Amino acid sequence: MTFYRRNLPHWHPEDTPIFLTWRLYNSLPASLIKQACTAKSVCATKIPPGRRFQILDAALDNATTGPLWLNDPLVATHIIQTLHKGESALHQYSLHSFVVMPNHVHILISPKVSLSRITNGIKGVTSRRARLILAFREKHFWQDESFDHWVRSPEQFDTIRAYIENNPVKAGLAAHPEDWPWSSCTGISS
Repeated sequence: MTFYRRNLPHWHPEDTPIFLTWRLYNSLPASLIKQACTAKSVCATKIPPGRRFQILDAALDNATTGPLWLNDPLVATHIIQTLHKGESALHQYSLHSFVVMPNHVHILISPKVSLSRITNGIKGVTSRRARLILAFREKHFWQDESFDHWVRSPEQFDTIRAYIENNPVKAGLAAHPEDWPWSSCTGISS
């Protein structure tokens, strides 16, 4: 098992599916992040990591301000193409489920190489292309750290897959999972 800590602890057992989320740089207000309490901060009440994720993910889902660059169909499609390339051409993981939301991405994968290699590759390739598409000149595109959670059971795998697929519905962006064009429910591959 690989373990490291930045703001969050990262546990990566071998041969275990991983739920991974990353977001656009500055897509969450600092006040909300402070309220949700990162792992290194001291809070009056300790908020469990799962609950922290729910608070921050709900804020991302409901965002109407801040960077929403993934709403651009060319950017979202490129991210999906990159996800599929990582699976089919690079053989870095098995891609089970994904969704590209306006300001963040969720994926469920079974890694075949280190998670840092996967995330650095996806984020690097997609940020370079998105900068070109958007004529983006800012220094940062993606938030540096990602959230990851290793899947502990087949039931949890099914719950996470459903969470990913239903994220656009929960956020009010689509009536049904298959209505959101940038997810594994629609079958977009290239």
